[in-house]
Amino acid sequence: MSGTSTGICLLGCGVVGSGVVRILADQAELLHRRTGLQFDIRHVVVRDEAKHRARQLGLPVTTDAAAAIEDPNVKIVVELMGGTEAAADLVERALKLGKHVVTANKSLLALRGPELFALARKHDACIAFEASCGGGIPIIDALSRGLIANRIDAMVGIVNGTCNVILTRMTRNGWSYAQALEEAQRLGFAEADPTLDVSGRDAAQKLALLAGLAFNVRVAESDIYIEGIQRIEPVDIQFANELGYVIKLLAIAQRSDGGRLALRVHPTLVHKDDVLAEVSGSFNAISIYGHALGHALFYGRGAGQMPTASAVVADLVGVALGVTPLAFKRLRVYPDTSSPLHVLPIEELRSRFYLRVTARDVPGVMAQVAHALGQSGISLSAILQRETQDSQYVPVVITTHLAAEGAIRAAVKSIDALSTILPPTVCLRVIDQPKEFAGEK
Repeated sequence: MSGTSTGICLLGCGVVGSGVVRILADQAELLHRRTGLQFDIRHVVVRDEAKHRARQLGLPVTTDAAAAIEDPNVKIVVELMGGTEAAADLVERALKLGKHVVTANKSLLALRGPELFALARKHDACIAFEASCGGGIPIIDALSRGLIANRIDAMVGIVNGTCNVILTRMTRNGWSYAQALEEAQRLGFAEADPTLDVSGRDAAQKLALLAGLAFNVRVAESDIYIEGIQRIEPVDIQFANELGYVIKLLAIAQRSDGGRLALRVHPTLVHKDDVLAEVSGSFNAISIYGHALGHALFYGRGAGQMPTASAVVADLVGVALGVTPLAFKRLRVYPDTSSPLHVLPIEELRSRFYLRVTARDVPGVMAQVAHALGQSGISLSAILQRETQDSQYVPVVITTHLAAEGAIRAAVKSIDALSTILPPTVCLRVIDQPKEFAGEK
């Protein structure tokens, strides 16, 4: 396939697809000089041929996806249409014909990854998916090859640009969630229906793919505990700031005792000294902790036309050179060849916690709260209370030492049942990044 020209079928030519077209056209000479490759876009499959801008660019536009995929001159099928049902059917068709697939579709791979990877292997094809996680950050290559000598002990990342834009605006401007979301939609950082992003599901789908590679296990979205950012309030961002933290939506995978994995996506208090605290706007960052490497940070644009297109074209080059097909065939890091997952139940997770209790301003209420926490074996780290004009209720923030999630839930239930408390109590987790390893002492 490393001859003069490699035939490509492009499924979808929206924002990312048009970016791929642009790179292949504008950087054709650079790519040829570096790789000896030339790429020939033989088909661009769209829904409405007459209306699509790709026709105006002189591209070979069609609505017949099956015929385009079956063209014997097409060697690589690039799936950028999104969704899971139609995309899955077309990817399956390509793989059964022995065509290699490049995709940015993390939803499809999180849902049906193991069977699609197995299908590719059966037909001597491969699936390349760098653009599915982290935009232009080469995190898939790093986990599958660059860090192959490491036992990965933890991975902590900001992998959803929409949520990071919203939380950044809330933190810097003191805005409500609704205000920040509205601006993110106006500027194109959030979809008209932002549910997949703000619910945490987008981050969980990416974590499923990344954790599968990092820990060599089969991970499904359903294995991951998920909380979104919809309930984050400005008052919690302000209290976190006073305590020395910022709030970020984190995707976390970490080894626990017994070889089980703790997998979670949720808003988290991150200390201002942590490198992740400085990651703002639409940028992504992923911290990896390896037994030999120690800590490495992968940082860059996590979304957008050209960063994502950059990752797609990198995959095209890897496939066309034969590097990716060989790695796909030989490496045992992909979900169809990985071991079953042993998940640490969220109730057994140990973390520090931030609690915001709305308490009646009467004597003895904090003693009741402390008693409820003590009954569950939870010790307090700090208490923060501001003066308020409200003579009835005051917000009180408590941070805890390490405690089990199940114990915190039981304590919060008891606290919210008190007649002196206005429920619900807000509960967020506080992250302590994994320490560097023994050799660093």
